[in-house]
Amino acid sequence: MTTDTAQTAGLLSMPVGPHTVGPVNQSAGSRVRLSLVLPTYNESKNIREMISRLTPILDGALPGDYEIIVVDDNSPDRTWELAQSLTNEYPRLRVMRRQTERGLSTAVIRGWQASRGEWLAVIDADLQHPPEVTVGLAREMARGADIAVASRHVEGGGVSDWSMLRRILSRAAQVLGLLILPGVVGKVSDPMSGFFMLRRTAIEGIELNPLGYKILIEVLGRGRFRWIGEVPYVFQERTRGESKVTGKVYLDYFRHLLRLRLSTLPVNRFVRFAIVGLSGVVVDMGVLFLLSDPSTLGWGLTRSKLIAAELAIINNFIWNDAWTFKDIASHQTGVRHRLQRFSKFQLVCLAGLMLNTVLLNLQFNLLGMNRYLANAIAIAIVTGWNFWLNFKLSWRAATPEDINSRTVKSES
Repeated sequence: MTTDTAQTAGLLSMPVGPHTVGPVNQSAGSRVRLSLVLPTYNESKNIREMISRLTPILDGALPGDYEIIVVDDNSPDRTWELAQSLTNEYPRLRVMRRQTERGLSTAVIRGWQASRGEWLAVIDADLQHPPEVTVGLAREMARGADIAVASRHVEGGGVSDWSMLRRILSRAAQVLGLLILPGVVGKVSDPMSGFFMLRRTAIEGIELNPLGYKILIEVLGRGRFRWIGEVPYVFQERTRGESKVTGKVYLDYFRHLLRLRLSTLPVNRFVRFAIVGLSGVVVDMGVLFLLSDPSTLGWGLTRSKLIAAELAIINNFIWNDAWTFKDIASHQTGVRHRLQRFSKFQLVCLAGLMLNTVLLNLQFNLLGMNRYLANAIAIAIVTGWNFWLNFKLSWRAATPEDINSRTVKSES
């Protein structure tokens, strides 16, 4: 038996398949309160000190009710081997060696998949995240938080000796995230943090698809959270080993934001909204014909058009309320709430009509475009406008999760 084979025999098996965290596998051993994952690559100079500092802290906070899982990406410096050699001294330590996958984010998920914890957590193994902060995170979880994030940007947090350039790059990355994915990045003060703790149930059964190092953004974007806690920490400079921060990290972050943005767009809801919109066109055209055509009532065109447009708006509202936004409307029952939604819907549609007119004239009169092409473009833009405003205004989030959600910050 080779040395590698002998060492591998005592390691955790790496889960395969989708990156979905399921319930605790009972065959993996008894359930524990906390599973803390340390993703590593070439951290042999830091891993011993990290484990020796973490263990007494967790022994004090959660005696016998935790596990530490080192997930190593087959490091050339054999970090996995050194970590495994520590398991006799630290019985709560478990080690996984990944030989067919790479990447910090997926390493964390594979560790969580193999874990036995009710709470899941991640911390860097390079000592830039102070191990002592895990106590504060665990305290937030015990208070009822669904996720607790270690933050550099709340009172008491900060960075130690960052250069001005690195500070600017970090803040610029956060601003970019707020522009592309405001509903996710804006949930916490430090969305770039790689140090956090969450309830297993918050992501259980959800397929995660992270890219690069910033797994917190993926977790916030796809998980189920009503209570978010934040704990201050001061980011420490690495004293041993090499930094993993490169230009590719920032590129992966940008690609991840875009991918998550696209994946979280309400495509199915928009398709239903568009179908309802087409039914409104049929109503509009049919009523306009019945009222204004000389072979029918022969009313004036303007009066007929106003009535036709209003009936189309009523038609669209009824179907959107009963189908497109049914899940939201069901939490705002009663005549008063329905009238409020209809009033907002009417205003949005009227604003959309004015926008359509402006866009049509700009394209036709200023740009010299074909009138029918210009009208088609204007309709496409206004459809998106109407959908988004109605989604955010007329049928504003009214589910129990949105109504009851609260963010609790530990500095308060």
